[in-house]
Amino acid sequence: MENKLPLRIANILINALKGGVVPRVGLEYITVGRTQEIEAILHDIEMIEDGSASFRFIVGKYGSGKSFLLQTIRNYATAKGFAVVDADLSPERRFAGTKGQGLATYKELIQNLSTKSKPDGGALPLILEKWISGIQASIRAQSEAEGEAFNRLVEKQIYAVAGSLEGMVNGFEFAKAVAAYWRAYQQDDAAMKSNVLKWFRGEYASRKEAKADLDINFIVTDETWYDFLKIFAVFLVNAGYKGLLVFIDELVNIYKIPNSITRQNNYEKILTMYNDVLQGKAKHIGFLIGGTPQCIEDKYRGMFSYEALRSRLAEGHFATDEMKDLTAPIIRLQMLTQEEVYVLVEKLRDIHAQLYNYTPTMSHEDLLYFLTVEYNRVGAGTHITPREIIRDFIELVNILHQNPNRSVSDILGSNSFEMAKGGLSDETIHSDFLDFEV
Repeated sequence: MENKLPLRIANILINALKGGVVPRVGLEYITVGRTQEIEAILHDIEMIEDGSASFRFIVGKYGSGKSFLLQTIRNYATAKGFAVVDADLSPERRFAGTKGQGLATYKELIQNLSTKSKPDGGALPLILEKWISGIQASIRAQSEAEGEAFNRLVEKQIYAVAGSLEGMVNGFEFAKAVAAYWRAYQQDDAAMKSNVLKWFRGEYASRKEAKADLDINFIVTDETWYDFLKIFAVFLVNAGYKGLLVFIDELVNIYKIPNSITRQNNYEKILTMYNDVLQGKAKHIGFLIGGTPQCIEDKYRGMFSYEALRSRLAEGHFATDEMKDLTAPIIRLQMLTQEEVYVLVEKLRDIHAQLYNYTPTMSHEDLLYFLTVEYNRVGAGTHITPREIIRDFIELVNILHQNPNRSVSDILGSNSFEMAKGGLSDETIHSDFLDFEV
């Protein structure tokens, strides 16, 4: 490979992809296609940096590369100076619920708060310390004050930042917590710092406990967690970051909720957030929500069962599969073309060879032959996904590496079958069957 990658990254890539999991690192070595979709989201990110906000749904079938795209954007955003939070929805984590499911989503998001220097989550203490250090450095550059006078200047600046948050919903309480963290930092009070972090993470069970520990008569709840994310976004910009990106995947878990009223409550919360962002009531924050076509479009249980959402998100009359409006709130992922999949398996072949230190033996014809077999499977034209092809390919190169005396055709079988529709060669269909559909 021209662009030699570290063996540690190669190992993570091959192992994660073989297991059907999106790796957290190294995606730039295997990214193919999705150019238009990525450009549309990167434009959103530029707008967020300028103080705007965005709300997008990334929609694709299982294994179509939805999570891969979200992870690629996540990596890009942290590299560019954004803070990011991410969570997968589940029966325990929703947008709204009567048993703390909304709060559980918030807790997961804040636990996974990541930055460039802390890419695997848990970045909240680092962000707060960086913010305080930044203010101290700024004061030192402007003033020669020392000791108590210096601390007063720092404190004045910290309260000025806190004051700018107070105009936001729940901003006063957030500002009090920020100031409490500064005092704990100044006095090297580890217990108080821990309590403030616990409060930010939404881990206080009652207002009484928060009042006793922090003199803050407020805690994050199912109703207020979204407002807190908005405050975090503004605070992060004050702390030197470009903004906050919120990644929420597995929207299908809302679709799966059996109780229709609970589902509607979740869709109502999504609508509230969506309206808020588009009406300019949020700044420096972007939401990217991943889901399958069914969980969006199903008229009985999907998001489109909630008329207010359907009317806002449904496509107009002019968009087609070939001509998408990539400024629309829903970005639908088309399947990778066969040419793009070829480039992908070629990259994987070279990464595997580098990982196990051998010269790749699979030729251009071997790669075409493998893809021909994959696309020849019954139903492949509509159902085969990049995830399946990748897993099959890594299994194939593993077997070839472990059995060097065998060839691709030995393993995949003889080339005596006829090409099915969707294969890699041109085919003609008998005129009698042109209009035939299954």
